[in-house]
Amino acid sequence: MTKVTARILDGVGLSLKLNGETVDRCAALTQAGVQPGLAAVLVGDNPASRTYVTSKSKMCVRLGLRTEVLSLPEHATTLDLLGVIKTLNVRTNIHGILVQMPLPPQIDVPTVIEAIDPAKDVDGFHPVSVGRLALKQAGFVPCTPAGILELLKLYCIPLRGQRVVVLGRSNIVGLPLSLLLLHQDATVTVCHSHTKEVAAIARSADVLIAAIGKTAFVTEDFIKPGAVVVDVGINRITTREQVLEYFGDNAERLADLEKKGYTLIGDVHPRHAAERARYVTPVPGGVGPLTIAMLMRNTVVAAERAYAERACQG
Repeated sequence: MTKVTARILDGVGLSLKLNGETVDRCAALTQAGVQPGLAAVLVGDNPASRTYVTSKSKMCVRLGLRTEVLSLPEHATTLDLLGVIKTLNVRTNIHGILVQMPLPPQIDVPTVIEAIDPAKDVDGFHPVSVGRLALKQAGFVPCTPAGILELLKLYCIPLRGQRVVVLGRSNIVGLPLSLLLLHQDATVTVCHSHTKEVAAIARSADVLIAAIGKTAFVTEDFIKPGAVVVDVGINRITTREQVLEYFGDNAERLADLEKKGYTLIGDVHPRHAAERARYVTPVPGGVGPLTIAMLMRNTVVAAERAYAERACQG
C-alpha cells in the first residue's frame, strides 16, 4: 500500500477559474464589437494533432471565442504553409494563430514560426516573443510554462531564493520556463541529455519540474523529501503490469486501461512522488488543462491589444 504524503496541485480547478476570467473578458470584447478569434493550422492527419486541435476548438466555442481550423495535406510545402499564415496575419477577425506541431519533415519549422505576426503569436514561440520574455518585457509567454507559474502562485509556493531544477530544455517548455523562474528570483538549474549525475542534481531541488517525455523517468532517487514536483509529461502505458508497477492496484487506473486500452502517466513515477514530495501535479489533471487555458487567455489578450490599438488610431 502506497503511503501518500503529497498534496495534489489541481490544474483542473485552476483552469476552470482562468477560463471563467476569459469568458468575462471575451464577453466584454464581443459586446464592444470584437469577438476574439483563433485560427489553428493543421498539416497532415496526425491523430494526436487532430485530437489536440479539436479540443482547443471546442474550448474556444465554450468560452465565446470564434475558431477556424485550416487543414493542409501531408505533402504540403513550406511555401504552402507560409501562404496560409500570410493570409491569417492580415485578417482583422483572427487575433491568434496556432500552427499545430509536429509538422511533417519537409516543412522548415523555424521559417514558419518566424512568419507569424508576433502580435498574433499566442503560442509564444516567435523569436520576438522569446526575446521579450528573456528581457522581462511584455509579450506572449508559451502556454505550458505560463500555466505552471500560475499553478505555483495559486498554492503560494515560494520561488524567490529556492533551488529549482528543470529537466528538459525544449523551446516549448524547458527554456522559457527557466527564464520565467529566473524572473521570479529562483536559482535555476536546467538538466538535459548531456547532464551528468542528473538524479543527484534533481535531488537538490526544492521545486522539481520534469519535461523530458520519458515514462516515469523521475524515481525516488530524483526527489528531495518535501519537494514540489511538477510533471509536464504525457505518456501512455498499455499493460496491467505497468499499471500495477506505477500505480499499485488503483481501481480507477485499471478501469481506465480496461476501457481505453491505455492510461496516461507522466515523466514522474507517481507512487514514488506520492511518498516523497510535498506537492505533486497529477497526470492527467495537472499541467495539461492549464496549457489550453493559457492559450485561450493569450488569444483574448491579443484581441484586447488589437482593439486598443485601433481605438488609439481613431
